Parts: sequence; structure tokens; C-alpha cells
Amino acid sequence: MPRHERRAPRAGVEWEFDRVTFSPEYPRGVVTKLLVERAEQGGWELDRVRIGNDGVRRVILRRKIIRAVRTA
Repeated sequence: MPRHERRAPRAGVEWEFDRVTFSPEYPRGVVTKLLVERAEQGGWELDRVRIGNDGVRRVILRRKIIRAVRTA
């Protein structure tokens, strides 16, 4: 199976990260709905999801940091 490599972010692009944890009591559909809501309302996108042996979902979300540049 081919190994997927993570590409380095482009120069000049900065990201803000947010970690969210969901307990195993939440069904998959509920977690999906909550993540979609965060994406639509806050501009977040999914970076990584890890599901532990205990069933806890650890989600990392990211969004671009847009810096305002002052014009002369």
C-alpha cells in the first residue's frame, strides 16, 4: 500500500489549529453534523481525525490566518 506523505504548507500561509474531542457516546452522524456546523460557521476545515482504542475521537481542525496588509 502506498504511503501518503504530507506536503509542507506553502510559504506565507499560516494556519490556526483547534483540537476537539468527542466521547464514544456520540454517534458518527452527530459528530459529522457538529463538524459540518463548525466548518460552515467558522471557516474550519478538517485536518486530522484519530479514533483511539477507547472510542474517543480526537479531531484537529484548521483554518487560514489572513493577515491584513496596510496599503500606502
